[in-house]
Amino acid sequence: MPNFCAAPNCTRKSTQSDLAFFRFPRDPARCQKWVENCRRADLEDKTPDQLNKHYRLCAKHFETSMICRTSPYRTVLRDNAIPTIFDLTSHLNNPHSRHRKRIKELSEDEIRTLKQKKIDETSEQEQKHKEINNSSAQNPSAEEVGEEQDEDVLPLTLEEKENKEYLKSLFEILILMGKQNIPLDGHEADEIPEGLFTPDNFQALLECRINSGEEVLRKRFETTAVNTLFCSKTQQKQMLEICESCIREETLREVRDSHFFSIITDDVVDIAGEEHLPVLVRFVDESHNLREEFVGFLPYEADAEILAMKFHTTITEKWGLNMEYCRGQAYIVSSGFSSKMKVVASRLLEKYPQAVYTLCSSCALNMWLAKSVPVMGVSIALGTIEEVCSFFHRSPQLLLELDNVISILFQNNEEKGKELKEICHSQWTGRHDAFEILVDLLQALVLCLDGINSDTNIRWNNCIAGRAFILCSAVTDFDFIVTIVVLKNVLSFTRAFGKNLQGQTSDVFFAASSLTAVLHSLNEVMENIEVYHEFWFEEATNLATKLDIQMKLPGKFRRAQQGNLESQLTSESYYKEALSVPTVEHIIQELKDIFSEQHLKALKCLSLVPSVMGQLKFNTSEEHHADMYRSDLPNPDTLSAELHCWRIKWKHRGKDIELPSTIYEALHLPDIKFFPNVYALLKVLCILPVMKVENERYENGRKRLKAYLRNTLTDQRSSNLALLNINFDIKHDLDLMVDTYIKLYTNKSELPIDNSETIQNT
Repeated sequence: MPNFCAAPNCTRKSTQSDLAFFRFPRDPARCQKWVENCRRADLEDKTPDQLNKHYRLCAKHFETSMICRTSPYRTVLRDNAIPTIFDLTSHLNNPHSRHRKRIKELSEDEIRTLKQKKIDETSEQEQKHKEINNSSAQNPSAEEVGEEQDEDVLPLTLEEKENKEYLKSLFEILILMGKQNIPLDGHEADEIPEGLFTPDNFQALLECRINSGEEVLRKRFETTAVNTLFCSKTQQKQMLEICESCIREETLREVRDSHFFSIITDDVVDIAGEEHLPVLVRFVDESHNLREEFVGFLPYEADAEILAMKFHTTITEKWGLNMEYCRGQAYIVSSGFSSKMKVVASRLLEKYPQAVYTLCSSCALNMWLAKSVPVMGVSIALGTIEEVCSFFHRSPQLLLELDNVISILFQNNEEKGKELKEICHSQWTGRHDAFEILVDLLQALVLCLDGINSDTNIRWNNCIAGRAFILCSAVTDFDFIVTIVVLKNVLSFTRAFGKNLQGQTSDVFFAASSLTAVLHSLNEVMENIEVYHEFWFEEATNLATKLDIQMKLPGKFRRAQQGNLESQLTSESYYKEALSVPTVEHIIQELKDIFSEQHLKALKCLSLVPSVMGQLKFNTSEEHHADMYRSDLPNPDTLSAELHCWRIKWKHRGKDIELPSTIYEALHLPDIKFFPNVYALLKVLCILPVMKVENERYENGRKRLKAYLRNTLTDQRSSNLALLNINFDIKHDLDLMVDTYIKLYTNKSELPIDNSETIQNT
């Protein structure tokens, strides 16, 4: 329901105005002054409580010095605020109109009393001002405080107002460019003919607004030299940093309100020639929805210890998050960066033991394990697989060509061929069974790439044909064949386990119990690695023979052995020592690290979800596992009794009531607040990175990040504009941005016009 302004001759209401509306104060003395100044006789007999509940005044009736902004979207009055700006005469121009808000006519005595009261108040203010000046002259620190207070209270001059409006226009342009993914730079210098000036995109939009009749900008620039830049690169950067900070702060404010959160980083990306880590946060918002939001890029450091230090400093000092409330951390990185991010995780765990190091739900366990293997051949193979997938997704014609080859190869097994064609049209490289798919597809991929490269009908341009030749050479290398076969076989032991981790809540709970069996199987493989490797190598040689690929050692190793006449090393023994043994050893250790005792305890707490309780016949003991979160509970002493009531509630439910099967459903139960400890535990479990985001609409951060990187050229990427583009739906406060800019930079440059950078050849 909209709020209407109670002031006479004021027709504003909240649905038609961005102005703040303020309740009448409950304090009787202040409320009486508000009523007197309003001059509405019908309000005089109402109590302060009635006025506070039913009547409002809009911000237009207060001096600007009486209004302050405590946050970007919260405007409040000062404690002594009194409305003084009223229109008490406009109704006289239309004497026949009917007024619901009738103005009280004052007698001569009342007018004299009001005048005397104003005189008294003015003299009191002058006396207070003199006292402040006297005390500030004696106390230097008081002088500084007095100046700050004066800055808050004194109204803006006309020049200051015009400057703020001008800055607001500049910020509006930058925000538009960010949200619409428009790069700051325009044409490249070598694209512009000599003697011709072409403005960059920011300047062009600025000129467009000036030419469209924006008075504030026109006044500013009509007396400016024609060869002066409207806004220099330095000033653009300053303003963009403020935009980024304000937009990020809106998300971080919600994170702080929810208390608990998890940190997730995605793979390292190239931002205008520099490597950066994308950082996302997970938290449960006030509507009980699990959200994963992008909050910015962190410059990547080659030194792991420096990276860990800067990572911690940025999150805590620059972004203002309290890591004591961090309950999970996950890092999705390619093989070259995995070991360094593991150092980051270890350093954070040393300081914050409850920031559990986990897998991320958006990455299949098998692909995550493969990316972390510290073997160069594995890294090269993974890169080749991604490039092959990207190549065929460049155009529908390439996918159609692959479909035709698959149809020919699998004409005796049409069902298998149809399944593989459907898989090829998806992003299959991120699947749990990606290596099994690759082995099945390899012959079709080789034949298709070879056909594109040697096509005599010239259906493909030189770029595509050349790329097909390079990729065909890569996938027909024996080292690639052995690598994917070994990965396929080793990771077959973790495939079902990893798939369950990305399944329903009950699947995740029972997967935690199966980890021991997975590790037992891998340890058995390690103990009998000679036998297992013999089978794997035989499979690789058979596949190579089928594709007419020569079996040989890597060229680098052959060159190193040329002078060693006594070397009897065979291909089989070489790949056992260089590939199979380190891969199995690493995967065993990585599983132990990622599924620590603390992580497994957290997953055991998933028995709080009613459907899991039901599968366990309500014979659960969450309090033993929940001890790690005891400090996060509102009433830890009553946890045992509350859990008993929680089990009884679901055990003796009505026949027509289904058991909630996810944390999301449990958090949205209407009576969940009657179980405060259970509610707190579910919120903490929900934000663990290993848990799936149930509602895809709240996983926008990662999807938008991928879209931005996919749609933006590397040299046109900007960490500031990226945040604006990815978080385009977050509200922004232009006034806050302008005030921040003035506070930080007004002493350095009164106006954002840079006379040091001039346009040549105008």
